[in-house]
Amino acid sequence: MSPPAIIAPSILSADFAALGKACSDTIDHGASWLHIDIMDGHFVPNMTFGAPVVTKIRPHVQRPSTACGTGTFDCHMMIAEPKKWVKDFQKAGCDLYCFHYEAAITSTAAENPAENSDSKTSPKEMIRYVHEQEMLAGIAIKPDTPVDVLWDILDNPNKQEVPDMVLVMTVHPGFGGQKFMASELPKVKALRQRYPELNIEVDGGLSEATVDDAAEAGANVIVAGSAVFGAKDPADVISKLQKAVEARR
Repeated sequence: MSPPAIIAPSILSADFAALGKACSDTIDHGASWLHIDIMDGHFVPNMTFGAPVVTKIRPHVQRPSTACGTGTFDCHMMIAEPKKWVKDFQKAGCDLYCFHYEAAITSTAAENPAENSDSKTSPKEMIRYVHEQEMLAGIAIKPDTPVDVLWDILDNPNKQEVPDMVLVMTVHPGFGGQKFMASELPKVKALRQRYPELNIEVDGGLSEATVDDAAEAGANVIVAGSAVFGAKDPADVISKLQKAVEARR
């Protein structure tokens, strides 16, 4: 049996004028996590917000009492230099720091925004570093990245260098409201077959109309933005997404 269903609404679709209340209301509506999209205008063309916003919304949502528990801030780091920002987001209240594989293989080992480094980082080094800062580590892949690049990382005997979650993007990262790409579900299925206990997240175009396919493939962590925040009854949508995943565990 795969891990429990986790619904992680993306606050990119929330009301930014009342973001703290939107976050607390979403947890009250039954969400387990909050998915926080961080974009830098370099790794992806869009820009969102940074650690100061995470700091401001953190008091509105109680910290999780257990790993992956209710209230987890799942920070999806769509940024070119992911290692530079680990400590800032840890201080801001991030619980799960999910960086992109594509960024980790091209970025530097610099450990703060003001630092430069000629040394390169790597996915395994990034995971270890995130764990050293006492956060969970996630690794994300874009639609153009084959899933088998993750096998060496996930099969690593050094557990400090193994991610707590894999995120399979079901849209091209950078903008909300895109159409769900069912072409990415074979990646989810392959991950679930090899790693039955792994938290597998899907992000992009998820709604009541697409969650069944994602859950059938093996995803247990569902990111939904406009489907939740644009709903007349967000609690009902969250409940339906949760039931769809639980029915297919």
